[in-house]
Amino acid sequence: MSPTRILILGALLDGPMNGYGVRRRLEFMGADQWANVAFGSIYHGLGKMADEGLLDVVEAGRGGKVVYAVNDTGRMEFYRLLMGSWTTVQPIVDPFQVALTFIDKLQKEDVIAALHERRLQLATNVEAVARAVGAKQRHGAPAHVNENLRLMRAMLQAQLDWVEQAIPRVESGELP
Repeated sequence: MSPTRILILGALLDGPMNGYGVRRRLEFMGADQWANVAFGSIYHGLGKMADEGLLDVVEAGRGGKVVYAVNDTGRMEFYRLLMGSWTTVQPIVDPFQVALTFIDKLQKEDVIAALHERRLQLATNVEAVARAVGAKQRHGAPAHVNENLRLMRAMLQAQLDWVEQAIPRVESGELP
């Protein structure tokens, strides 16, 4: 299931637009913070989905600007992918878990210093995301955009809670 595909199709449900318009719409929603979307892949995705019959080209302008619209087939694909995302639980891929796998390869002092740095960054991010809740609505975003921010804050808080519990375990020698 491709999050980028869902994002592109979903953005185009608001009306026809070119690749830059799709990118701006996704940035407005804050997708760069929670979706791991490479904005360069939007243009490739638009062309690919047009080739697959999910999008119609409604305007091919000068300078290569192409305006796309989602068609009925694209709407059905969007719904299928969206419902699959709602009902399928997948592992969250986090590079930190890779690093944690090799905690025993580091010196205790390095682990403690890294955990303290991670705690600081997580606390800063938890607060920043908390402040962002509601801010996008002042610029016209729909209220449900807040739910992505609330989920992001909860996931960051869970990591922060873990780090705060792990530091004393490392300091006492319980970890690794």
